Amino acid sequence: MGKAADWLREERRKVLGDWVALCLGCGHVQRYFAGGEDELPETCPQCAGTIRSRCPACDAPFASAFAIDCEACGARLRDPELFGSAIRRA
Repeated sequence: MGKAADWLREERRKVLGDWVALCLGCGHVQRYFAGGEDELPETCPQCAGTIRSRCPACDAPFASAFAIDCEACGARLRDPELFGSAIRRA
């Protein structure tokens, strides 16, 4: 990606939040800023499912609501399908 894409990504993070927490059950997503992870709910407000904000293998945070695999170590973050549809296109 070029410098323009990096700039845009950083601007979005300043407004929306640096990282993402998501529900493994229903797909609910919540963005949060660095340093605000301790304010995340322990369970999903939609379905009371498990909220994941870090990679289970390497503990790295992730920035995309559509992440399937960890960018840092490649470990699986969640199932690639939700409600019978692929989260990301092949």
